[in-house]
Amino acid sequence: MQLPQEFIASLEGLPGFDKEAFETVHQSGEQITSIRVNPRKKSEIRNLKSEITPVPWTQYGYYLSQRPSFTFDPLFHAGCYYVQEASSMFLEQALKQTVDLTKPIKALDMCAAPGGKSTHIQSLISPDSLLVSNEVIKARAGVLKQNIIKWGASNVIVTNNDPQHFNRLEGFFDVMVVDAPCSGSGLFRRDEEAIEEWSPDNVQLCCGRQRRILADALPALKQDGVLIYSTCSYSTEEDEEIMDWLVTEQGMENIALQVPAEWKIVTTTSKAGAEGYRFYPDKVKGEGFFLSCFRKKEGGERRYKMAKPDIATAKEKALLETYINLNQLEVLKQGDMLFALPKILIEAFLVIQANLYLQYAGTTLGEIMKNKLVPDHALAVSGMLLANITRFELSLEEAIRYLQRADLSIDPPVKGWQVVTYQNQVLGWINALPNRINNYYPKEMRILKQYYDSGN
Repeated sequence: MQLPQEFIASLEGLPGFDKEAFETVHQSGEQITSIRVNPRKKSEIRNLKSEITPVPWTQYGYYLSQRPSFTFDPLFHAGCYYVQEASSMFLEQALKQTVDLTKPIKALDMCAAPGGKSTHIQSLISPDSLLVSNEVIKARAGVLKQNIIKWGASNVIVTNNDPQHFNRLEGFFDVMVVDAPCSGSGLFRRDEEAIEEWSPDNVQLCCGRQRRILADALPALKQDGVLIYSTCSYSTEEDEEIMDWLVTEQGMENIALQVPAEWKIVTTTSKAGAEGYRFYPDKVKGEGFFLSCFRKKEGGERRYKMAKPDIATAKEKALLETYINLNQLEVLKQGDMLFALPKILIEAFLVIQANLYLQYAGTTLGEIMKNKLVPDHALAVSGMLLANITRFELSLEEAIRYLQRADLSIDPPVKGWQVVTYQNQVLGWINALPNRINNYYPKEMRILKQYYDSGN
């Protein structure tokens, strides 16, 4: 792997940069694989047939000694874990050290796709907190939605908006995470295409884009709210210079974190005295990453436009009572589709609904057809199903066929709607009829033919 000499020259003199070690680790061909487990779906990750060691800066992250075929692990599709780069899991420290996570908060993940940081945030906030996961690119927002559904959480709203649209929500959020689009130099080791795309001009382009995103989004952060800014770039223009811009031009106050020396994360200080944290792959077991935290010193709030709720009728709610406990939930409608949110979050949801474009909210429960509920996949994997819902355990081979949305040759003893499981983790719905099994795994989430033809 040949790194651009102009790129290497741009890093000379940066805190923690060791040219020889940096080039050696990029030429080694070493690949680091790490996952983060879902605390709401406890499963035996040792089934991945890999040695497992903890990622030190998160309670949920693990390194794997080898990369298994995640595509053919049903527990991956069940949302039991997320495959995520280890350095980016440092977000957990940023949140824990700057925010009281025991209290209800409203958090915004501004550049959220494909969902790594959003699923991580959701695992850390309280059940009565709200997470808004936004992605400006519509196709990527669809992938984000799928990953949020698999994670199985009802306190998340997925939006598809440009950052400037959040000006409508001045002072609304307690926490804002901006993992900004960047020149991607921190990913060179695992993505050689990123090397070809790197250039000083692209760095400047990304720097301008990062400032625009932050300037557009920051009004939505309340006074004393916390901004967590990160990139996967080594460039000072996208890291230290952004820190200085936030402090000198946006009136933000930098927040220093406590970072144990044994983690080998490099603390960097900008010209304005702001602290950030650099991850070098020759020092940490992970890819290149940068993060810094800030508190907003000034800000206003205002009355927000609110949508009118479309609450499900008592008859419609009655159709759900055999599936879930509705005590803490409110059931809303969109056409014939029912979805649920925690009651405590309804007011915030109505504000979001009135001001932003929603891709997904809460947990979709199902569709009313001929006065009956056709249950949705999101309900199956939500973790909210009552214990008496019929379950049918699949073998590994049967589970893969189910995830391919292929015909099944199973014979459940009970007919009708039921969930299929693998190692007691719910994969989705089937409807067992007298003469066939209807596979209701979502078409858009199925294992595609090119994967199982190639064995990837």
